[in-house]
Amino acid sequence: MKKNTLYVYAFVAFSIAVAACNPKQSATTSSSTHLHGYDKTNMMENENPCDNFYDYAAGNWMKNNPIPESESRWGTFNILAKQNEDKIGAILEELLKSKNLSKGSPEQLSRDFYLSYLDSTQREFNKSTPILPLFIIVDGMDKKSEFASMASFLRKNGAGGLFSHYVTVDAKNSATNILYFSQGGLSLPDRDYYLKSDSTNLNIRSEYVKYVSKMFGLANQNNSDELAKTILQIETNLAQISLSRVEQRDPEKTYNKMSKSEFTKNFDYLDWNSMFKDFPAFEELVVSSPGFYKNLGSIVDKYSLENWKTYFKWHILNSYAGVLSSDFEKASFYFYSTVLRGTKVSKPLKEKAIASVNSNLGESLGQLFVKKHFSPESKATVSHMVEELRTAFKERIELLEWMSPETKIKALEKLKAFNYKIGYPDKWKDYSDVNINSKNLVFNIQNLSQKKYQMMLDKIGQPVDPTEWGMTPQTVNAYYSPTRNEIVFPAAILQAPFFDPKADMAMNYGGIGAVIGHEFSHGFDDKGSKYDAIGNLNNWWTKEDRINFEARTKKIVEQFNRFEVLPSVFINGELTQGENIADLAGLTMAYYALKNVYPDKENKKSPDGFTWEQRFFLSWAHVWAQNISEKELRQRIITDPHSPGEYRVKGPLSNMPEFHKAFECKPANKLFAPDSTRVILW
Repeated sequence: MKKNTLYVYAFVAFSIAVAACNPKQSATTSSSTHLHGYDKTNMMENENPCDNFYDYAAGNWMKNNPIPESESRWGTFNILAKQNEDKIGAILEELLKSKNLSKGSPEQLSRDFYLSYLDSTQREFNKSTPILPLFIIVDGMDKKSEFASMASFLRKNGAGGLFSHYVTVDAKNSATNILYFSQGGLSLPDRDYYLKSDSTNLNIRSEYVKYVSKMFGLANQNNSDELAKTILQIETNLAQISLSRVEQRDPEKTYNKMSKSEFTKNFDYLDWNSMFKDFPAFEELVVSSPGFYKNLGSIVDKYSLENWKTYFKWHILNSYAGVLSSDFEKASFYFYSTVLRGTKVSKPLKEKAIASVNSNLGESLGQLFVKKHFSPESKATVSHMVEELRTAFKERIELLEWMSPETKIKALEKLKAFNYKIGYPDKWKDYSDVNINSKNLVFNIQNLSQKKYQMMLDKIGQPVDPTEWGMTPQTVNAYYSPTRNEIVFPAAILQAPFFDPKADMAMNYGGIGAVIGHEFSHGFDDKGSKYDAIGNLNNWWTKEDRINFEARTKKIVEQFNRFEVLPSVFINGELTQGENIADLAGLTMAYYALKNVYPDKENKKSPDGFTWEQRFFLSWAHVWAQNISEKELRQRIITDPHSPGEYRVKGPLSNMPEFHKAFECKPANKLFAPDSTRVILW
């Protein structure tokens, strides 16, 4: 289910919380010899950097950092996540010692939610009883037309199913929020899991039916095997009418505005007005997948009311499985973590409790986090680097031979209009009126879900809040929002390996500098380039320039389509093209921004033995060092718009003459793309 969110392109596909550094020195002010360079213990120096730069830069790191049993992949991001977990855990443990916390304060909300998760004894006693009231409401339906209001009710109470709806910036009127309807209703990670007939997916569907049956059995539902088969049949039908992830990438095709009356008339198999009666007044909405809604009616007709009651109960049960008694939690972990991702062991109770507080009360916990782990120096340093990257991008646009002066003017106008946010929000989301107690986890989750749902609905038709964030400050990530034309860097990403005040400038530009360039570049990738300077979906290119641009991005698609990550498993170049474009363009921008400011123009080698250019590329490679299970890798090839870490290194570098010069690569080397396939965008 797609929850209320800002429309963003994230640097990584997952949100990881991690502690921010406390820098005392600007990354852009000095390259004196006490600043450290690249750690050679990470490297496999016997590898040829021009053939296998990934292992050359980080092979020993990967050898010495195997995947823990409680993880499905393990990389530098995960190391940061563990550090963050320790710091957030320390905050929560300290709160347990506090008395007389003000009701509704971030401290009280975080502490009592944490306690409710830790109370495993109560959960074992309750079994599935906390969700039975929702089951009773589902059983009370007497006609299918009620499904729209039921979907809204379940969304409000932390569950999902049938379709998705959310409120975000209107892509063609970026000053205002609007209601969106999109496809949904699936429990497996992607529609392809239901539709592909290879042995891997057949096995996953078999395991899925077993999982659904077990869960219904644990919830004391009769004929659980038959119920499970019904769930698979319904969800397979929903998958058949769903757009692929590649099809969902085109914002022009997924923007279909219509009036409320037109929507209710076109899809009159459900009583939409019964759903809308609790919404603020509105006249228009956007349907991102009209074919899904056009065909949903026939699927509604195909199954009995009792079948649909089973379906809604399943989505309640599956949504809440992780916070019921351990038998439900273990069944959910086995399917979603072991079968789908290859994770062997569940995390300890406290780690799961920390993650749950962070997930449900992210901004409340974020307020406590930034008090301890963020400094004004961090914000000042990164702000300075943002402007240096903006300058480098401007210079590169002005030098482009393939772009006309007319389009350059518009591109520079958009670049100049980019806003950026660093660290944490100026205004926090207020959950002070939410009742959170230390004894009832499901009660707490439902209360928060109801609050968040109402906060989302209240935005319908309202002006866009420029202070709103799409990530918490303790998230190791960054993002670009095309409808706001802004780049955002949470506090947590401002630490090694991205940013280290004790590191040489080249190390920091290969880390956080490349992240900044990546996010800038999203404004000019295959999707972001369709939005103008104020965030409206509006073509600002000449026809010829768009053709030239797409000829170059097509080469990137073709390059990544050739990467075979497992036997007969290839990267989907179309799905990942936006991120691949941003990696190449962002790394290029960071390189030239560094070149503009780096004081060592004579290119002398530092004590680590590398030139500043070499350290820059080594730093980028280390960011993506990771080990990953085969199951996790297979899932991400289907669902993740980012390429695997290894290819976020190999792909961009094969196109960059700057890399080839730094390591003296030759045309015969594997990471030297020939002129016929090489891509230079900016």
